[in-house]
Amino acid sequence: MTESQDIEPYNVLFLCNHNAGRSLMAEAILNQDGRGLFRAYSAGTNPTGAVNPVALETLSAEGYPIAGLRSKNVSEFIGPGTPELDFIFTLCDEAAGEPLPDWADEPVTAHWGIEDPCVVEGSPMDKGRAFETTFKYLKNRLLAFAALPLEKLDHISLHSHLQEIGRLEGATQLRAKVG
Repeated sequence: MTESQDIEPYNVLFLCNHNAGRSLMAEAILNQDGRGLFRAYSAGTNPTGAVNPVALETLSAEGYPIAGLRSKNVSEFIGPGTPELDFIFTLCDEAAGEPLPDWADEPVTAHWGIEDPCVVEGSPMDKGRAFETTFKYLKNRLLAFAALPLEKLDHISLHSHLQEIGRLEGATQLRAKVG
């Protein structure tokens, strides 16, 4: 039996305002690359109800499953029968600035702001580059997160590590790189 099968996976929720791109990509990346240690979800505070097709194209091109990805409201993760959340990451400034529910299970939270690739204007190639850049930022952060010795870190150290991961180089410079 592997180490990842010996422990219950951590439940992680990625929040954005619209749940159309970044948060869905993070969900797919962590579910595949999290070595069975994580069960990832995503939601929006004001979801569009649709997934950006370029997000799906990017994930597929990188070898990530897209079946079952959908835009959902954060309310789906509140109340009886919902997963007990261990971590919540906001990926957009709008969601980070909105009042969020009081989570009964008191998950560890962090803000990992990444500009929205859905709003990049230009050619299909420009939009594709924006999503590819977002994908790379998310993957780097999520691999760093998955490598943390979570069971050995106290709350203060864990929060410090998560904030540091959220400041990885280039995370808020998306438009400059693709424009």
